[in-house]
Amino acid sequence: MSIREECGVFGIRTRENEKLAETVYYGLYALQHRGQESCGIVINDDGIFTSHKDMGLVNDVFSKEVMEHMPEGTMAIGHVRYGTTGGSNRKNCQPIEVNHQNGKMALAHNGNLSNAMEIRNRLELSGAIFHTTSDTETIAYVITRERLTAPSIEVAIQRAMEYFEGAYSLVVMSSSKMIAVRDPHGFRPLCYGKTKDGAYVVASESCALHAVGAEFVRDVAPGEIIVFSDKGVKSITEHCNKAERKICIFEYIYFARPDSIIEGISVHDSRVCAGRLLAKNFPVDADIVIGVPDSGLDAAIGYSKESGIPYGIGMIKNKYIGRTFISPTQENRVDQVKIKLNPVKSVIEGKRVVLIDDSIVRGTTSQRIVNLLREAGAKEIHMRISAPPFLHPCYYGTDIDSEENLIACHYSLDEICRQIGADSLGYLPLEDLDKLIGHEGFCSACFSGEYPTRVYEDNRKERFEMKLSERNTKIIQK
Repeated sequence: MSIREECGVFGIRTRENEKLAETVYYGLYALQHRGQESCGIVINDDGIFTSHKDMGLVNDVFSKEVMEHMPEGTMAIGHVRYGTTGGSNRKNCQPIEVNHQNGKMALAHNGNLSNAMEIRNRLELSGAIFHTTSDTETIAYVITRERLTAPSIEVAIQRAMEYFEGAYSLVVMSSSKMIAVRDPHGFRPLCYGKTKDGAYVVASESCALHAVGAEFVRDVAPGEIIVFSDKGVKSITEHCNKAERKICIFEYIYFARPDSIIEGISVHDSRVCAGRLLAKNFPVDADIVIGVPDSGLDAAIGYSKESGIPYGIGMIKNKYIGRTFISPTQENRVDQVKIKLNPVKSVIEGKRVVLIDDSIVRGTTSQRIVNLLREAGAKEIHMRISAPPFLHPCYYGTDIDSEENLIACHYSLDEICRQIGADSLGYLPLEDLDKLIGHEGFCSACFSGEYPTRVYEDNRKERFEMKLSERNTKIIQK
């Protein structure tokens, strides 16, 4: 098992009809690190929705020919996906589109509902028919059901939020409005900005705002609904302050791009801080500090600054292949590591190396990287991890849904060190996580087992693909 990324959402609303497909394209391109499985764009031209969605990377799905056929519009939303609930196939591509009695809706979702199966069971038993295996369709269905009696789409969303548990950052588009929604815990990031031309842009990360020339305005608050319409911007805070703030700490450690700012905290700075903390907790005599590209580089800089050991570029990443976890099989995972990372022999030969990475999940990739450095002549390899050990499943969007293949669940620190072939190993202590962002308002359940919401017995990624008779949504923890 390997870490799989979150999804990324993007939306834009302009004053006049424009060729918005290119803007959304660049926004999604900036968010590509959050999902490399599929992507999609929906354009709204005066209530007429035009969409294109498919499996693959943004620049593959949206070819020049496809872009030329995308119409102008005043609103558009987009999505990049790596599935955490529902299988990997075209029918689960987002944004999801719905035609209903009161109009149209398109919806893009980042996160994972922890009670999605319970909601879906109830809906199916009442006659609902689903076309995908994604929990995003469950969200869309509940909002649509509420919209049939609600006076507006935003009221429908307010009502629907009463049913949802878990993580959801949404961009919703109706015929006349674009709406940003963040769950009351604020598990996943969401922000908005404004361009010089007066267009409003919503995105999972601030890096996507900058990519399209929008100036960051602020984060969407946990529980907040922000409506962008002809009447301006309206904030609905009915669901704010109903739950503890619980931003996913792994956004700072791994998911987000280093140049993003999330809730006022620089992702780069938080990773440098992690490296400094590792140097304080696990000092070692060494000649050079290197990071595993890309998510280990910032922490390696921090380790070097704190320890005084020189920082070096010891590994080069092939920029033209996806991250390791994209491969579905163990054999492919190993093959991709071989072509993805190459050691710089002149930098590490004969050296005592401190190797920084963001996590160890199964251990296979770490073992391979250590072997590569050994083959390149490293004298010693001291591995440092900028996160605590993974010990528990995540129900809020990180695709770790079983303890079966988590190496830290089965082996001690010394045993893991021997398995990956390092000379020493150190993880970031759990009690130091708050130092990364300066407060304790974060979720670290995958490390600590302390879940902010109810946890259901059946929370596997493929659970929507099981037969109804095999489903079990018994609550096992509060």
